[in-house]
Amino acid sequence: MSRRTTLATAAAALVALTLGACAPSADSPEPGAAAGAGCDGDAVALDVWSWRTEDLKTYERIFDVFEKANPCITVNFQAHLNTEYDQILRTGLTGSDGPDIAQVRSYGLLQPLVEGGNLEPLEDVVPALADFDDAILDGSRGREDGAVYGVPLASQTIQVYYNTAIFEEHGLEEPETWDDFIALNDTLLEHDVTPLAVGARDGWFVPTVHDALTAAQYGGADFQEALRDGATDFTDPAYVDSIQTLKDLQQYMPDDVTGVQYTDAQVLFTSEQAAMFAGGSYELAFFQDANPDLDLGVFQVPPPPGSALDHPVSAGYADGSWGLSATTEHPEEAETLLNWLATPEFGQLVADELKQFSPIPGVEFSDPLQQEMWDLYQESPAPYLLLVDYRYGDPVGTDLMGEAGQKLFLGDTDAEGAADVIQDGLSAWWTPGE
Repeated sequence: MSRRTTLATAAAALVALTLGACAPSADSPEPGAAAGAGCDGDAVALDVWSWRTEDLKTYERIFDVFEKANPCITVNFQAHLNTEYDQILRTGLTGSDGPDIAQVRSYGLLQPLVEGGNLEPLEDVVPALADFDDAILDGSRGREDGAVYGVPLASQTIQVYYNTAIFEEHGLEEPETWDDFIALNDTLLEHDVTPLAVGARDGWFVPTVHDALTAAQYGGADFQEALRDGATDFTDPAYVDSIQTLKDLQQYMPDDVTGVQYTDAQVLFTSEQAAMFAGGSYELAFFQDANPDLDLGVFQVPPPPGSALDHPVSAGYADGSWGLSATTEHPEEAETLLNWLATPEFGQLVADELKQFSPIPGVEFSDPLQQEMWDLYQESPAPYLLLVDYRYGDPVGTDLMGEAGQKLFLGDTDAEGAADVIQDGLSAWWTPGE
């Protein structure tokens, strides 16, 4: 099967998967049908918004646990398309039909909601926030006032997933060196297997792939510190080299990679038509649900010779939190839910049901692959750089890398040109060392 035909097959599979996931069953209850069941007082329905459409059914099961313990509160969980969510949320929080509680972005993308007065500070609302790690809370802080505006939901790590059956079929093992990594890609390509499932049509995914494949090459946390200290910028040769590596690896991605959507790439991998997927720990539950028979492994990509670091790393970041709308009409009930979202009970559900790294103290990870990803990150962590530090102004770093990466894949720019786009764009609001 050719790689082009493979992509067409995956697209067809995506349609089938989407229809299956979205079609309601004939006996499904109407939303809110159980509202107030067992309640001795006034029943209240809280609207909770998220960008995780993939997790809709799982969140409904999770919030069932809360509702059983709080029969007078019903949670109406609504998931919006990831690429449209930020605008939908801004509009909702400034109007009369927005959420009571919203999943909000971290770091720089949180700031417009803080500055707009759309969210309430939570230290006095959720006492358990005092037990969270400060580095995790940094993703939920207002930059000017330092207040915490969200109950942290999860931490994410970035690495490469691989299909162990495909590796075994072709006699492949997890790479220990850069040469090993290139050799296994070549072997897969020779056997007409797409090595890397990448979808670059969605620009937001490009910097994720870049950090999964090259964070060690440009220097990870050491490069972050050099930027913060003003010792370098994004035209640094090591960073340019990492962008060139991304271009060099294009040959192992689907044909016309800029025409491939992120969801196409997911299906290429879960339908076992691609051997590897460079992505976040947040993919695990989706992969396992989409194909329960998929046997997965993970690894960190070894850096090429001459890299800034001589060992592989996993990039990571604090991923979103639960924010309280400043205009909620049900503040008491919303605060009850927010406090539950900070409990080990909820955190363990996040770990077990969503297969994500809850930052709530005391949570354990029972999935062996999830634990392996966490251990790899703990051994050699790095920041998901453009998300953690470079979303505090306009344009944001991840958007710049996404657009530059797309042009790189199309042949409309080279590595130096892509680095210049990132540096020039960030220079509109950021100066190294300040």
